[in-house]
Amino acid sequence: MVLKTNEPITINLPDIVGKGYGTFWRFKGRYRVVKGSRASKKSKTTALWYIVNMMKYPQANTLVIRKTFRTLKDSCFTELKWAVHRLKVDVWWEFKESPLEATYKPTGQKIYFRGLDDPLKVTSITVDVGVLCWAWLEEAYEVMKEDDFNILDESIRGGVPEGSGLFKQWTITFNPWNEHHFLKKRFFDAPPDPDILAITTNYMCNEWLDAADIKVFEDMKKRNPRRYAVAGLGGWGIVDGLVYENWKEQAFDIDEIRSRPDIVSTFGLDFGYTNDPSTLFCGLLDQKAKQLFVFDEMYEKGLSNKRIAENIQGMGYGKERITADSAEPKSIDELKSLGLRVKGAMKGKDSIKNGIQWIQDLEIIIHPRCVNFITEISNYTWDKDKFGTKLNVPIDDFNHLMDAMRYALEKYITGSKWMA
Repeated sequence: MVLKTNEPITINLPDIVGKGYGTFWRFKGRYRVVKGSRASKKSKTTALWYIVNMMKYPQANTLVIRKTFRTLKDSCFTELKWAVHRLKVDVWWEFKESPLEATYKPTGQKIYFRGLDDPLKVTSITVDVGVLCWAWLEEAYEVMKEDDFNILDESIRGGVPEGSGLFKQWTITFNPWNEHHFLKKRFFDAPPDPDILAITTNYMCNEWLDAADIKVFEDMKKRNPRRYAVAGLGGWGIVDGLVYENWKEQAFDIDEIRSRPDIVSTFGLDFGYTNDPSTLFCGLLDQKAKQLFVFDEMYEKGLSNKRIAENIQGMGYGKERITADSAEPKSIDELKSLGLRVKGAMKGKDSIKNGIQWIQDLEIIIHPRCVNFITEISNYTWDKDKFGTKLNVPIDDFNHLMDAMRYALEKYITGSKWMA
């Protein structure tokens, strides 16, 4: 493919993009919907498509959306920078963090980034050059209400210049954790429609995974077939028997809740690294009203203890009392040396079961910005044996923030004092 720049450049797309996405790449209908497993390269392929096609169509502009704005910089924004570098077209692109946007310098076309947590900014975009014709909704699973998507859909409106070759299109990418999500009925169960491409991808179409990456999935296949069907093959998650049912997603004024009598702050930390995220649970507990307000979170893979400390301090919680997974005593000691007030959780016989039972008596109100907490709690179910009989233990999945929540509330669950 020859791209239009001041100096035409030729890119061999099969070498750059790889296999498995030919239909995706060529489709020009209104909705291009991709559910896929982890490591299925859906986000990277999407980022490559936008960079290539904005350089191909000099009047195209793109809107990139996630449920919360703060998650964009470390996801889509970074993926698009990666795509520019992979295509070796860095010299023609400029990426700015304030405001968060990318500009194709030869023409002034832009990629805009918005969060659904500020809907006015989504629906009021005016472009400087050309038309806003493409939109990418990443981690679409986070958008739980179809009405919210309909509002987004209306933001891509108006005509395209005659003879430009442009077309209006949404690209919707996500991990299919729950078969009850509106995306399944709307796009995957819909009758054939020339305006809808709904496809499933998985890690087997990613030729750039090495042997260690593939082994993670092969081990998952043997150890946890149910998880492999979703996280490995991209199938729909079947959610049956939620551990926590008394919860709702609802915006609230954090300062107003914090100012109420009887409210206490609770913070819990679960360690991860390569395959699992390090997570921080941030809650406000009202024991008298039996309410737990979940107001913030950290959820990130590959963090060293130093980065964990920096993140928590950067979030403004460096002086808070944090209860952490006691299986990592060296990590706890290091976090203490870095200035955090942290102690290990008192794990013991039936501590998980007792913690769950105590939390089940609470009404859990979750701020919409806590997208990873919402994903976990809506998929955290009771495990089953090989005959399908429910067990009295939760699944070993979707549990990083769920564990951090139990650690955070340990003092109240056990009646113990907080001692670092």
